Formats: sequence, C-alpha cells, structure tokens
Amino acid sequence: MPATSTATSSKNQQSRHDMSVILVTGSYDHEIRFWEAWSGICSRTIPRTGESGQVNRLAISHDKRFLAAAIHKKLVLYDIASTSSEPLATFEAHTNNITSIAFNSEGKWIVSGGEDGTIRIWDVRNPSTPTRTYENAAPVNDVVIHPNQGELISCDQAGSIKQWDLTDNICSHELTPAGDIPIRSITLASDGSCLVAGNNKGQCYVWKVNEESTGLPRFQAVTRFTAHNKYLTRCLLSPDARYLATCSADTTVKIWSISPSYDFKQEKVLIGHQRWVWDCAFSADSAYLVTASSDHTARLWEMASGETVRQYNGHHKAAVCCALHDGAS
Repeated sequence: MPATSTATSSKNQQSRHDMSVILVTGSYDHEIRFWEAWSGICSRTIPRTGESGQVNRLAISHDKRFLAAAIHKKLVLYDIASTSSEPLATFEAHTNNITSIAFNSEGKWIVSGGEDGTIRIWDVRNPSTPTRTYENAAPVNDVVIHPNQGELISCDQAGSIKQWDLTDNICSHELTPAGDIPIRSITLASDGSCLVAGNNKGQCYVWKVNEESTGLPRFQAVTRFTAHNKYLTRCLLSPDARYLATCSADTTVKIWSISPSYDFKQEKVLIGHQRWVWDCAFSADSAYLVTASSDHTARLWEMASGETVRQYNGHHKAAVCCALHDGAS
C-alpha cells in the first residue's frame, strides 16, 4: 500500500483510478466495483445491467492487466485499464457455480473450481474451451496454484484436499483431515512451505510442505486449532507468511501470528462488520487487509492497530468477494 492517502495523477494516466493500487469488490447485487483505496471513493462500476448471476470470486492478474470474475457458471475477463463494462472474454464450461479462480504467475492461464465437481484450466487467449479438466467428483470450494506453477491444490465439500500434478496430469496426493467435514478454504504460503485449510466447523489444519527431494512426506501435519466457533468462510496467509487471517460467519476476522515452529497465536480480532465476513485480501507488504461482508460493505484494516482505516460503501446487497493488488506488476 502507498504510504500516503493523496495520490497524484500523472499526465499519462489513462484510467480513472490509481493504477498502482487495484482494489475490487463483487456482490450479490451483481455489480463489480473498483475503489480508490485511500479515499474510499468508487472509481468504476461494472453494473452488468440486465445480466443474471451473482459475483462469487475475483482475481487480478500479476501484471494488473486483467480482472477475472467468477459469475455463477461463467468465468469473465475484464480489462482493468478500460472504462468499458464489456468483458474481453467469457469462459463457459462449468455447469454450476464457480467457487474459486486464480491466475498463474505469468497471467497466461487461469484455474477455476466449481460446484460441478470439476477443476478447469483456461488459456487466457482461447476462451472457447478449457485446455484441461480435472474431475474431482465432489463440489470444489477452493483452489490455489503452487508457486512452482506445476501443481494445484484444491479442497472440497467431501472434506478432501488434493494436489493435482500438471505435468503428470494426475491427483498425486490427498488429505482428509476431518473426515467428511467440508473444507471451505485453503491457503498456501508464497514460498510454498506451508498449507493451511479451514473447515465448516471453524477448525484450521496446518501442514509443512516438503520438497519431494527431501524424502519427507509431501504434506507433514504440524498443528490444528479452532479459529472460530461458527462457520469459517476464508483463511489466508499474508504474503510474508507471518500471519494468517480467518473470516467467519461470526462477523469477525481473526489475525494469527505464526512462529517459525508453526505455533499459531491469536493476535487480534477485527471487529466492525455487522454480518458474515466472506473474503479477504492482504496488501503486498502484509500491512493491510481488505475484507468483504454481507453487511454490504468492504473494509480496509491496518494490521498493526487492528483498526478500520477505510470503509467502502456502495453495494446494495452482500459483498462476498474482494481482490487487492498493490504490488509490483
């Protein structure tokens, strides 16, 4: 995040918002909104007037060119620098809600997971058909791309966590930490060394991820803890891997510090949202967190103080997803 709240617009800045910080929210009101992070002003709205389908997830490409939106069964790609509300491309193959999307590091492909029990990989330049489809059987709740770009890790409604090898085109590992209790969210450290999963009961499970060359188990269970007493909606490791944020139906977001020995200690409880908190996103320096809630708002929190520093008002229904990219592109 920039250190100042007064962004100066350069002469060659073509778009209407500060391109150094891309902050986007999606809602059950069908709208996608771009925000000026520090002023709280909505700088652009994609109204999707007359279109059906709620916005389930958002992802920003590493180079800040594209916004991907999971809208019901469709994956829709928008040009971030444009003022047009028309999508650049629409990717269709899922037969039920898309629950998770992620760009690979080069922005050439996108992975999507859905309630239809499939994980699909899409070439950004060829929206007509997925380049690969993995049959997971159970509805997929979340999917992440390993930093090595050669593996996917997914979690599902049947309680499984699976690693999918893109080279061998197989499911190479499967974990079931709590039997058939659905795993709601997974997050992988930016260096690939740690995996955290959160389930419907508010439990978090933690694994150390070992390189195959070490001879150790790929996923080595290190700890588990109760993060919330109600439904957990999202868990997310900070970019510096020093903190874990957990969002919940209990209206709070909890911040957990992580020791080198994988001891998770509750540092702060972020209180302010009035209803379920569905999603969160860290700033690149791990100093700020954005959250989206059923109370129709998104909030920007300062990690050091645990205080809300900005609230984003404009959605008419639940804000269920957010994306933030303020790092180097």
